[in-house]
Amino acid sequence: MAIKVNDTVAVIAGKEKGKRGRVLMVLPAEGRVIVEKVNFIKRHTKPSQKHRQGGIIEREGPIHASNVQPYCKKCGKPSRVRTLTGAGGEKSRACARCGEVL
Repeated sequence: MAIKVNDTVAVIAGKEKGKRGRVLMVLPAEGRVIVEKVNFIKRHTKPSQKHRQGGIIEREGPIHASNVQPYCKKCGKPSRVRTLTGAGGEKSRACARCGEVL
């Protein structure tokens, strides 16, 4: 997956198209990511030890990884990721448009 935790991503498809946010969690087994302030879901919870009051709790839901792209701060646009290999063999991720290291 080209997307990592704490990356800034832009949503490129779906009902949340056009929004940007920071990746909170990556779920590689399902091919999904959870993005801050994107795709809110309402969870109806019973009172328990953890949630004493219960009720309706809003939180971010997962969104498919194909619907988001890393956001390049230099370009100001979402972009694909290119992998660069350094002289010592270390790999780094870069913007495919401008070459800025992500």
